[in-house]
Amino acid sequence: MSRQFTVTAERGRTGWWVTECAEVGAVSQVRRLDQASDDIREAVAYLAGLPEDDVAIDVVPVLPQAYREHAARAKEEREKEARARERAAAESRMAARALREAGLALRDVGTVMGISHQRASQLLARP
Repeated sequence: MSRQFTVTAERGRTGWWVTECAEVGAVSQVRRLDQASDDIREAVAYLAGLPEDDVAIDVVPVLPQAYREHAARAKEEREKEARARERAAAESRMAARALREAGLALRDVGTVMGISHQRASQLLARP
């Protein structure tokens, strides 16, 4: 069973990432963030007195506040977009049903809505 260790990674003045596992006192540095876990695993395992295979590393980069704020807003906007797409899809299904209930043929429903008759059929098949 692996033991989980958290390693922080902070960009140093030289452009390298400085990694640290405060729990065992291991410190290292890597050029790229994707190298951090493999690089510090051996030191963490040695200092923790564990086999290297029993050490799982969770790298947590220390990032600028501006990035965190923008990333959080981007996530919120993507979630809003997903909800808007769901509402638009529901409205499209209701529009197709309204046309069908008005007596239009499936191909005419597609033509009026600017979609293929196959897509119109899919819209009408969904609840």
